Amino acid sequence: MSATAVIKSGYVKGVRLIDAVVHRLGADSFFTKRLDRRPIHWFYSLLAIHHLDRMIALDVPWWTYTAIDHVEAFLARQSNPRVFEYGSGASTVWLAKRSAEVISVEHDDQWYQTLSPRLMAMPHVAYHLVPPTADGDETDLDEAGDYRSKKHDHAGLCFREYAASLDKDDGLFDLIVIDGRARHACLRHAIPKLAPGGLIVFDNSWRRRYRAGIRRSNLEPLVCTGMAPALPVPDQTTLLYRKSEISLPLAG
Repeated sequence: MSATAVIKSGYVKGVRLIDAVVHRLGADSFFTKRLDRRPIHWFYSLLAIHHLDRMIALDVPWWTYTAIDHVEAFLARQSNPRVFEYGSGASTVWLAKRSAEVISVEHDDQWYQTLSPRLMAMPHVAYHLVPPTADGDETDLDEAGDYRSKKHDHAGLCFREYAASLDKDDGLFDLIVIDGRARHACLRHAIPKLAPGGLIVFDNSWRRRYRAGIRRSNLEPLVCTGMAPALPVPDQTTLLYRKSEISLPLAG
């Protein structure tokens, strides 16, 4: 196990202990009655890390709070917004509450099986499992290798079908969320499918490996840096749009 994995595992165990103490003291109601206060919402979300149902109950995606505010304002201004999402979770339920249609794709079978029951009562959500395939030869990949995930546990896997799943829909989307695997490739497939005035959410955009793809997109970025639900340190979510088609900021 890598040092990073050990640190993450230790952090989660520590949070679970704090959560158990909060529950034992009967302090949950103190937090749940004050979730409209952003600092309290953030702290309570830390205790919900890796608890899907609790994150769903907090009614929040795992982006920075600033990005959440912008996207919520954006969706509220749309008429019957259509959403496509790479990478599913509590965000899928959050989007479903604010959109007319959500199509979400997931690469991980275990996570797909976990989330699926939570979406069964939402007929306007189409949820698809699109696992990676074994790498083909170089002709099956683009020159930058963007269909390969950069995560070590996905070495030797190709996410071409996953990234291209967006192309199967004939329509355009008002919002496209990129928070899964092979994000450069997903972004390339997303741009032609973005409706006029549409918005792309690119999460964890601080990572060095994502910068070139965002720059190549030729879209206007709104970088939202700050605290995010369930994360103890600041994160970054970038909103991408065609400058001639939309006026930001969106919130407020």
